[in-house]
Amino acid sequence: MNSLFPSEKITFNLPNASVEYYPNFFDANQSKLLFEKLLNEIPWQQDDITVFGKTHPQPRLTALFGNEGKQYSYSNIIMQPHPWNALLMFIKSEIEAVCNENFTTVLLNLYRTGKDSNGWHADNEKELGRNPIIASVSFGAERVFHLQHNSIAEAKQKIILQNGSLLIMKDETQHFWKHQIPKTMKEIGPRINLTFRIIK
Repeated sequence: MNSLFPSEKITFNLPNASVEYYPNFFDANQSKLLFEKLLNEIPWQQDDITVFGKTHPQPRLTALFGNEGKQYSYSNIIMQPHPWNALLMFIKSEIEAVCNENFTTVLLNLYRTGKDSNGWHADNEKELGRNPIIASVSFGAERVFHLQHNSIAEAKQKIILQNGSLLIMKDETQHFWKHQIPKTMKEIGPRINLTFRIIK
């Protein structure tokens, strides 16, 4: 499997963060196949989200899979996991071989067009524990990923998350940084992102 030996790893030199990026973690053929299977086989849902007292549909579709009993909550949404399937177990095992971790949960996001987005946030929910590791794999259209330090205005990073790429954020990153996938006016196709995490 070429994915166990990714062709390159980029490590970003950022204060209070550990961020690694594998641009070609899954090759183009694998990525195309995995994208199509995820698009068609995952039970996608659209939850309402409440921000500043206003409720509106979340600007993307989501799904949660994971170990039994490991619910996940964010932005007043409580998600109950579907049991792992063979497709997600395959992707999970490929990532775990590089991370040397055992993930309990994956949150899947489907960005249908450039209008779908994910606002500024950190993956710092209490059930993730201290210094969580987040492994994020992307399939489909490229999207720009923004990182911004909470207290150092000039500490910021943009990463283009390409098809088949893996982004790993670990150590104190979630305590000192926030991230987003902004909307874009570009005509782009759908993107599927899987963020693997460990719920304590």
